Amino acid sequence: MNKKNSLLEILGTSLKLGLTSFGGPVAHLGYFKNEYIDKRKWLDDKTYADIIALCQFLPGPASSQVGIAIGMVRGGLLGGIISWFGFTIPSVIVLILFALAFQSFALGDANWITSLKIVAVAVVLHAVLGMGKKLTPDKPRIALAVVAMIIMLLFPSALVQIAIIIGAAVLGYFVFSKQAESNIKTFSLSITKRQGIISLSILVILLVGLPIINQFVDHAYISLFDTFFRVGSIVFGGGHVVLPLLEQEVVPNGLLTSSEFLAGYGMAQAVPGPLFTFASYIGTMMNGLIGGIIATVAMFLPSFLLVIGALPFLSALRKHKSFQGILTGVNAAVVGILLAAFYDPVFTSSITDAASFSIAAILFALMYFWKTPAWQIVIIGIVLGEASHFFFG
Repeated sequence: MNKKNSLLEILGTSLKLGLTSFGGPVAHLGYFKNEYIDKRKWLDDKTYADIIALCQFLPGPASSQVGIAIGMVRGGLLGGIISWFGFTIPSVIVLILFALAFQSFALGDANWITSLKIVAVAVVLHAVLGMGKKLTPDKPRIALAVVAMIIMLLFPSALVQIAIIIGAAVLGYFVFSKQAESNIKTFSLSITKRQGIISLSILVILLVGLPIINQFVDHAYISLFDTFFRVGSIVFGGGHVVLPLLEQEVVPNGLLTSSEFLAGYGMAQAVPGPLFTFASYIGTMMNGLIGGIIATVAMFLPSFLLVIGALPFLSALRKHKSFQGILTGVNAAVVGILLAAFYDPVFTSSITDAASFSIAAILFALMYFWKTPAWQIVIIGIVLGEASHFFFG
């Protein structure tokens, strides 16, 4: 197969996944395995498992990064871009159109928007419990998560959140390194260390340079790009961790109301593809269609730079117990940050009476005990919300 046909195959396959991959990052990886590994034999099971393991160590959306990496293996750098585009663009289009409709038709007062906010309560609580079981299995990590939650609740800001993550990394180095695994497998990928260094250098230059430029150049698009690039660069723990980071960036500053923010988050649960496309909604709400496109590119660009930059080096780093300890501490702190976000703004802005609490409890039970997919939870939540409004006003 020539390169052109290979790239077209990547686009078609990833677009199919972008239209059908409901259920969050774990489900995405299952869809990827079925399509890329079992059906098309692009990689063997071992290589696929190793790529997943590596991407878990990077900030950003793990499932999107796995898709990018597979695209790069199949078709080089352009293959990675096409793979991301196909997987992401359906969700981006839906969320941008939703934001435009929200503004044009005053959807903020609609009953189903209120229902989407209640859906967010069930989905975030389910995510917190799921991550907590995996990332805080013992008392020291539970304690770290609780402390992170308390600090975040008492001193809510993006800077405090970054400080918590740094502090947890330092603590993890000293406390958890001895518990790290010793038998870590490695693998090689066709990305040179020189390319990796260039990519990481671009990431650092943008992280340092964008805030400086933003200070001296008063332009909405530069500010927007800076905000979403920074968030996309430091998010550990997957899409749900985007919620508190973005909330601190836009709600306290009056760029979006809490109701608008949670309505978009609820809608993001209803579409396939990565939850990071929530940025498309926020960017559109802030600066229209162009803002949505800029926010999307800025949010995912760090993932590209990190995948290209880290893959040549991360395989070796994973063998070091100190590095594993650092990530153990960071992951525990992420659970605490999520708990804080669950209380405020998710719970406080969505649960206003006994009816809304009852609906949230039903939705959570369906997700947790009956394993109902997130997209079905959205539909059920809207139906229950409409029924509640009809019977109870």
